[in-house]
Amino acid sequence: MEEIIFPNQIRMQRRLKGISMQELADHLGVSLSAISKIEKGYRRLNQEQLIQVAELTDCPLQDLYVNERNSDKEVVMAWHREQERRSKINESAGLKTLGAALRHLRNDRGLTLIEVSENADMTLSVYHRIEMGQREVSDKEYQNLARALSLTPEKLKSEVERLDKAGELADIIEHNDTKYKMLATPKGMSLSVYNGLESPFKLKVYGVAGKDGNVIINFDDREAKEVTSPLLLQHKKDAYGVNLCTRRLGSLLPNRAILFVSPQDTVSVGDIALYYFSDNVAAFLSIREDEDGQLYGLRWNPDERVTLTSNDLPKLHKVVVITL
Repeated sequence: MEEIIFPNQIRMQRRLKGISMQELADHLGVSLSAISKIEKGYRRLNQEQLIQVAELTDCPLQDLYVNERNSDKEVVMAWHREQERRSKINESAGLKTLGAALRHLRNDRGLTLIEVSENADMTLSVYHRIEMGQREVSDKEYQNLARALSLTPEKLKSEVERLDKAGELADIIEHNDTKYKMLATPKGMSLSVYNGLESPFKLKVYGVAGKDGNVIINFDDREAKEVTSPLLLQHKKDAYGVNLCTRRLGSLLPNRAILFVSPQDTVSVGDIALYYFSDNVAAFLSIREDEDGQLYGLRWNPDERVTLTSNDLPKLHKVVVITL
């Protein structure tokens, strides 16, 4: 079952600029089939690809999202209907129970989402959707999940049944349902995302413009403003926000944008990360990989390649959420 995970207006923006699907495919370095799935919302885009699409179509990043302000009402309603349909399918298939049990077992073992997803040979986003009860699991994937939790498939099944009968999954399922409603809502729609969740906490927002497009981060600034934490960062105490105070990201993001950073998340190819040249001087990089498999960072406006070694990985703080 394919899952609609990114409702977008890429097709509309592409056609407005007279850009063909093949031109967009060549620009992103993907197949024509992939572009079709992307435009229909069946395939996820990473942060760098989103920026590349906005650059090619010469439009602000926010114009690529479906929202009440610039989307056809039928598109928005179709999105809602599809999410409701899939939610009912998932519930009847017992996926919510499995997802809640996986989260319970993972937490009981002190494992992170990244550790389980890697040990199960899955991407982080796929495993996260399984824990949320929003993705079906094949027999092979079920075996991999059991292995990642140091269980046999039979033992995993019995553990899921035991936890369900003991009533230990109800709170997790309720939490996931509330969180899913927020994640399944097109950007720009009104929704009380914290209704039924734990009280939201605030994150500090740092950053002033430095030389050559660098960002100066002063973690000792007691006057730094605070904003409500995005839901994905609710439990990450080291997370923080950064003002968009450099034009080396171009004009794709509005000046009011805040880039939320998580130092504890693993940075990989396709991510945008804040790279620290020193304790308080940083720059935004697009993380890429050369033909030899070596990671490097790319700065924009003008393009500048930053060589990265294994010693540089702790200096990279992943950009997890961008608010516009």
